[in-house]
Amino acid sequence: MKLDVIKLDGGKAGSVELGDDVFGLEPRADILHRVVRWQRNKAQAGTHKVKTRSETSYSTKKIYRQKGTGGARHGDRNAPIFRKGGIYKGPTPRSHAHDLPKKFRKLGLKHALSAKMAAGELVVIETAAMDAPKTSALAKQVKELGWKRALIIDGAEVNENFAMAARNIEGLDVLPSVGANVYDILKRDTLVLTKAGVEALEARLK
Repeated sequence: MKLDVIKLDGGKAGSVELGDDVFGLEPRADILHRVVRWQRNKAQAGTHKVKTRSETSYSTKKIYRQKGTGGARHGDRNAPIFRKGGIYKGPTPRSHAHDLPKKFRKLGLKHALSAKMAAGELVVIETAAMDAPKTSALAKQVKELGWKRALIIDGAEVNENFAMAARNIEGLDVLPSVGANVYDILKRDTLVLTKAGVEALEARLK
């Protein structure tokens, strides 16, 4: 399928041929959901921790005698039954990551790109480069193009001046092709690919 290529100033710059096996699939929500869930679980810190009865700061002395009080038998006040005692079987530091086959992750990225294409939210630009890192100039161009929440994916490397200019613009993210992922693509309203980004993604996913 063909898609028009534009410049950052809005001018036309020809067209580009997009592969049906990468951009023309029928998007499946179940595949996208599994890949996003894998990404978010992998990113979770897993540093949650509670204190057990061996870590709380009460005395370990038996609080009253075993028999003759008419009350229940107790040891020290660190027991989970008491207020401010240790927590029983609470969360401990662990990894939330789980395995997902590499082929499935690649398929998920294809479906994310196809979903943006099917929704008409895919834009291809000639290059993402600037002579000087001017945030005001780039912000003006982005506003004129109507991009409010956009992800720009470049080729193997991102132009340094462009990355610096985009860094302080709210709702605009820039990634090299190797950083393209399902979660970031779906999170943004508009996916912007450079011609180099299209070539890199097709080479990566074929």
